[in-house]
Amino acid sequence: MGNAARIAVVGSANTDLTTFTDVFPRPGETLFGKSFDLGFGGKGANQAVAARLCGAEVLMVARVGNDLFGEATIRNFASFGIDTTHVRVSEGVSTGVAPIFVEPNGQNRIIVVKGANDRLLPADVDAAAAELRRVDTIILQFEIPLETIYHTVRFARANKIRCIVNPAPAIPAELANLTAADYFIPNETEAQLITGHAVHTPEEAAACAAGLIGKGFQRAVLTLGARGALLASAAGSTHVPAFPVTAVDTSGAGDAFIGSFAVFLAEGLAEKDAVARANLYAAMSTTGVGTQKSFPKRAAFEAQWSRRAAKT
Repeated sequence: MGNAARIAVVGSANTDLTTFTDVFPRPGETLFGKSFDLGFGGKGANQAVAARLCGAEVLMVARVGNDLFGEATIRNFASFGIDTTHVRVSEGVSTGVAPIFVEPNGQNRIIVVKGANDRLLPADVDAAAAELRRVDTIILQFEIPLETIYHTVRFARANKIRCIVNPAPAIPAELANLTAADYFIPNETEAQLITGHAVHTPEEAAACAAGLIGKGFQRAVLTLGARGALLASAAGSTHVPAFPVTAVDTSGAGDAFIGSFAVFLAEGLAEKDAVARANLYAAMSTTGVGTQKSFPKRAAFEAQWSRRAAKT
C-alpha cells in the first residue's frame, strides 16, 4: 500500500454469540430461541478492523484460545488483510467470548469471558518489538491486563511512536502509568468514572477534559456520542460537532472512532480535522447492525465526507 498509515493494535479479540429470544428461561427451563448470530468483536479487534478499512496497514498483537473461535478469529483478521503474525494461541484457555441474549424490546444480558485476552502479557509486546518499531501509531484498550498496557505505553514513548489509550471499559488504573500516551480517549461515561466529573453538558465535558490534562495527559479526546467530541490539551479545548445520522445500532461506534482517528492522524491531518473525520466515520457505523460488519470502507466514507463537508 506504499504510503499507507501503519497502525498496530495491542488488544482484545472476542467472539460475540448473540441469541434472540422472546423470553429468558427460568432456572432449569429450556426454551427455543428465535435466531442466532455469531460475530467477531473485542475492542482491540474492532479498532484494528476500522483502521484497516480506512486504508491502513494493520498489525494485531493479541491472544486467542486453542479452539474453534480462536481459529475463526485469526481467519477473520486475515480476511481483512490484517497482519496476524503476533496473534498467538494460548493453550488451556478459551478465546474471549461474549454470549449475548436479546429480548424483542432490545433488552440484553451479556456475560463476557475474557479468556485468552488475560494472557496477553508484556512478553508478547516484546516479541513483536521489531515490527512495532515500524508503525506510526499503537492503540491500546482496557480489555487486556493493565501491566501490558503500562508496558506498551512505555515502549511507545521510548521508541517515539504515537500512542492512543482508550480506557474502555473503565476500570481502576494507575493513571500515572498512562500519561506518557499521546492521546487518552474515553467516552463520556468512562471519563466520568475516571475523573468523578459529570459530562452532561459541553461545559461539564470541558471541565472533565481539563481535569484529565491536569492529571498529566498531553491530549484528551472525549467522545460524546451524538454530541460529537471534545479535543483538549494544555492550551484549552475545542468541541468538534457530530454529523447527524439515523442510528440503527451504536455498538462499536467508539471503536470505529478510534481506529479511524489513528489513521487520519497518521496520514498527517491536523488534530481537529482528524477528529471531525472520525466523528463521521463513527456516525456512519451506527447506520448498520453489529460492530465490524457495520464499519464502512474508505471509499464509502470519502464519498459521504465529500457530500457532508460541502455543506459545512
